Amino acid sequence: MKLLDLFITSSIPVGKILVITGIGFYLALDRVNILNQDARKQLNNIVFYVFSPSLVASSLAETITYESLVKMWFMPLNVVLTFIIGSFLGWLVIKVTKPPSHLRGIIVGCCAAGNLGNMPLIIIPAICNEKGSPFGDPETCEKYGLGYVALSMAIGSICIWTYVYNLMRVLARETPIIIGTSSTVPLIPTKVVQVEEQFGTWSKIKQRVCSATENINLGTIFAPSTIAALIALGIGLIPTLRKLLIGNTAPLRVIEDSVSLLGEGTIPLLTLIIGGNLLKGLRGSGMHKSVILGVVVVRYVLLPIIGVLIVQGAHYLGLITSEPLYQFVLLLQYVVPPAMNLGTITQLFGSGECECSVILFWSYALASVSLTLWPTFFMWLVS
Repeated sequence: MKLLDLFITSSIPVGKILVITGIGFYLALDRVNILNQDARKQLNNIVFYVFSPSLVASSLAETITYESLVKMWFMPLNVVLTFIIGSFLGWLVIKVTKPPSHLRGIIVGCCAAGNLGNMPLIIIPAICNEKGSPFGDPETCEKYGLGYVALSMAIGSICIWTYVYNLMRVLARETPIIIGTSSTVPLIPTKVVQVEEQFGTWSKIKQRVCSATENINLGTIFAPSTIAALIALGIGLIPTLRKLLIGNTAPLRVIEDSVSLLGEGTIPLLTLIIGGNLLKGLRGSGMHKSVILGVVVVRYVLLPIIGVLIVQGAHYLGLITSEPLYQFVLLLQYVVPPAMNLGTITQLFGSGECECSVILFWSYALASVSLTLWPTFFMWLVS
């Protein structure tokens, strides 16, 4: 394909995202008040507990077999690398911009955690169904593309609620959580700090590990989408269950069809919610421009460049296959905007919610440029 054709192909899904996001933004305005905060909260719960797990389960169960899982072994490692490299680059942003202490966790979180669910779920089907796509038959492309995305979304969800959640909590330990109007609770208990002062380095490390373990919330780690992914993996890998549930001749195919039907509602609802949430970021103020610029440079310049080097290096060493769609999804994991779950995490902490909304607003506003230019280059690279 010519470079112009690739650019047009990659710009179409971004245009669709912008249109639906704009509708969500409009519905959230005070004078319209259809997609207000309460409505978004209820919709988000429905997506979180019903639609998103359905999409993950249906996409994974249809595409995962023992052979395909062996072929995709590099994808979980790639997802973990995006988090580790992003958090290191976020630490560099902190060193350069010197933000207030309560913003450190937010900055590292925005640099580390990418939107491995919503954005790829929208982009991959749109590119597959676009005329002139370099990935072959649209139906096959979408089937396997969504399988790749579902696996990365499941791994990403685990990383967000274990690694990023606790990393942000530790970095924000000097900022208290305000409960009600008259009391504050520090993110790291005072008792822990006193113990660290009394004992040596090894005791400090041991105490920190124990503290982090005690504060890990298994309910957030095993989110509905993660549980759905584990169930789907079991169905896909066990031949008896696969024959019962998957395929046009399966006796219990009505279950798979019903789950797939629910999953189809995920993408439009998620996009509307994103549009409504961005309104809060537009109203935010007092955020350092250098911090926003630092996060944008990390997510849309440094991470994609590093991602190209890692994926191309893995291909050169024979660690991944030559399948263009698989390589494209691996590369796409390095260029997505920050995860929307970061807003939920700051809300749980009770600190930095407004600042996080500002960063998310500008990150998603500039994503239209990044998610057009980089995928164009990626398609040219892998085709």
